[in-house]
Amino acid sequence: MQLMTTLNKTEDQQSQSASTGEDLKNRRIRSFVLRQGRVTKGQAYALEIGLPKFGISYAAETIALSAKFNRTDSKKILEIGFGMGETTAKIAQTLADCDFLAVEVHTPGVGALLKLIEELALTNIRIIQHDVVEVLQNMLPNASLDGIHIFFPDPWHKKRHHKRRLIQAEFVKLLCTKLKVGAYLHVATDWQEYAEWVLAVLMAEPQLKNTAESYADKPSYRPLTKFENRGIKLGHGVWDMVFTKS
Repeated sequence: MQLMTTLNKTEDQQSQSASTGEDLKNRRIRSFVLRQGRVTKGQAYALEIGLPKFGISYAAETIALSAKFNRTDSKKILEIGFGMGETTAKIAQTLADCDFLAVEVHTPGVGALLKLIEELALTNIRIIQHDVVEVLQNMLPNASLDGIHIFFPDPWHKKRHHKRRLIQAEFVKLLCTKLKVGAYLHVATDWQEYAEWVLAVLMAEPQLKNTAESYADKPSYRPLTKFENRGIKLGHGVWDMVFTKS
């Protein structure tokens, strides 16, 4: 009886090990670590009240952006990884004639942006709380976007972590499939080595054309964040890259 139990346990462990190995083989390297952090009472209330109005649930089916925003004549901009949402809210307020699909995985940030949406009475933002790669692959139609913003993505400083960087050749090709001809991709970073990495990746994509000789001047629609202002005062740089799809 004891021998049978041991054999069964061993077989279960082998099966579990094989399954885990297969999962690891098929698992995509993600550019984020899901550290949810603490959700404040204000963010929790905003999530409860705002998410049903301004949230779009992830599903592996294509959505019609015009229907989600209830207007057809507006430009559609994808905001990837909006953090605590301050920049996204300010841009949406400035560019009221555009609609912004904001994608973020972290719950406190989603709650913070929903709170700003209510405070500023914004109607041109929708939020998907999910991995942006799967959103791009499964939810967004090809040639449906007029612009994509990626502001201050995690640079993953250590060399062994560079494989986790969001801006990779394969990801940029995926972005290009969702951009209309003439639409733009705007990436900003405050880490010089990552800026050089991003510029090289974007320059290598034949579907994209740089709007500047190398780095672009900061477009007027992108506001300075408090962290960026602090960095500028300390002599730190910020690098903007704006490319268009040809």
